[in-house]
Amino acid sequence: MEQQQLVETSDGRVLETRVFGAPSGPTVFFHHGTPGSYLTGELFDDAATRAGLSVVTMSRAGYGLSTRHAGRSVSSVVRDVGAVLDALGRDSYVAAGWSGGGPHSLACGALDAPRCRAAWSLAGVAPIDADFDWTAGMGPENLEEFALAREGGPHYEQHMASLAAEFGAATADNIVQLFGGLLSDPDKAVLADEPARAAMAKDECHAFAGGWRGFYDDDQAFMSSWGFDVATITVPVHVWFADQDLMAPPSHGEWLGATIPHARVRREAGEGHLSLVHQNLDELCAAWRDAAQG
Repeated sequence: MEQQQLVETSDGRVLETRVFGAPSGPTVFFHHGTPGSYLTGELFDDAATRAGLSVVTMSRAGYGLSTRHAGRSVSSVVRDVGAVLDALGRDSYVAAGWSGGGPHSLACGALDAPRCRAAWSLAGVAPIDADFDWTAGMGPENLEEFALAREGGPHYEQHMASLAAEFGAATADNIVQLFGGLLSDPDKAVLADEPARAAMAKDECHAFAGGWRGFYDDDQAFMSSWGFDVATITVPVHVWFADQDLMAPPSHGEWLGATIPHARVRREAGEGHLSLVHQNLDELCAAWRDAAQG
């Protein structure tokens, strides 16, 4: 496992990045959720090592030690991914994104082919202008957050700053309480494990090491045009979603699966937002390795 590196972009920003798993293996670029940081990649370290896969990840602009990119769109991430991969001497890759990372993975599939060979959306959200009720089925915390995000203004910014203060001080003892009504029973089962709670709390704390604007910028990117049309993606896309997801309800996965050409859809009836990934680490890493080598 390589240590954290700081990569400078052409516009003078810095991106915090790290490689987990097998350093010389084929590459998957993993996009963390909202909020989150490169530390989410630790979850895949052992499974990626077993699979002979390199998991490259970064803290998205504004998270952790990565410089903010004000006004960024979802599609803006593609240039940052390129900067990181170039700095690491890596060429072709597979993109994968979990939750708020899902749209960013799809951006790579849409805008960075053929360098990006395939893309995975894991419990990812759909575009805000999709033809269904975008927040239906979400937990109360998400309903409040996205209602305020649509309005904007000082009250919304105060809300984001308050969330950052809470999650920036997260611990294994309070992380379940902080997520509140966003956790379904399968997700609570995942977090019954103390190391899982500790890792999640560590990730959230680091996400806000530089403030709350990365979280804000993610929300604003989701509330706007992504900068590409998912219906134009030509690389293989895998859409995984769960019926017991209170953060990105199954309606999002259904829409993505129906709209992205030839999408390979996997629907898990008994899983939630967290358990969808936690229960399938070895399978995911093996599939990413095979797609990156293909």
